Amino acid sequence: MRESKRNILFLALGSFFIANAIIAEFVGVKIFSVEETLGIPPFAIRVFGDTYSFNMTAGVLLWPVVFVMTDIINEYFGKSGVRLFSYIAAALITYSFIMVYTSIHTAPASFWVEKQTDNGPLNMQNAFTQIFGQGLWIIVGSLVAFLLGQLIDVYVFHYIKVKTGNKALWLRSTGSTLVSQLIDSFVVLVIAFYIGGNWPLKLVLAVGVVNYIYKFTVAILLTPLLYVLHAAIDAYLGKDLAAQLIEEAAQDF
Repeated sequence: MRESKRNILFLALGSFFIANAIIAEFVGVKIFSVEETLGIPPFAIRVFGDTYSFNMTAGVLLWPVVFVMTDIINEYFGKSGVRLFSYIAAALITYSFIMVYTSIHTAPASFWVEKQTDNGPLNMQNAFTQIFGQGLWIIVGSLVAFLLGQLIDVYVFHYIKVKTGNKALWLRSTGSTLVSQLIDSFVVLVIAFYIGGNWPLKLVLAVGVVNYIYKFTVAILLTPLLYVLHAAIDAYLGKDLAAQLIEEAAQDF
């Protein structure tokens, strides 16, 4: 029974982690306005002499959840558990992009290409390509940033835990997330739009700062969720098994 609960928890956390990582990659093609979504005026943040608002990729809605799941997996299954799911997620994201690329280059059925909408005819093939056909550098940048962010998150999480023990869950979880998302925010932009595109470095850094301000805020707001998940998992596992997994995870460093 104890082993069954352990395995179910491991699979459930890993599956949710991987699903969020894959979905985030695909919805990230949409750029949305945080202020307009919330119905508030633009913040008009000044960075390096220019003004920016919170126009973010839709992927940022899911990445904070991914990093929270990273910390929960880290807490109960250690760095080996996080690394396993990170590598699986990266492999499945790569596979997904390969299959999407293949789908884009299949010949569309003639009756499917033109679709009538309330706003006039829509070329479905062009729409499909524009939505799913992300550039190679964006794909490479997001994958590198994802893996690097995960590995850094694991290291920082365990470093803080070594210093504080089992106390201060908020510190090791939120602290590791803030550090890893700082790296993630800039790596993906540098690879995708500075190396792979024609963005000036000043613009890359400015957008990275705005992105990180958003991620920083969301990470802080999600801190209570860590305690809710921790309590729910402890209740599911039972006090003894939960303590055993946490102790084993702490030694996986």
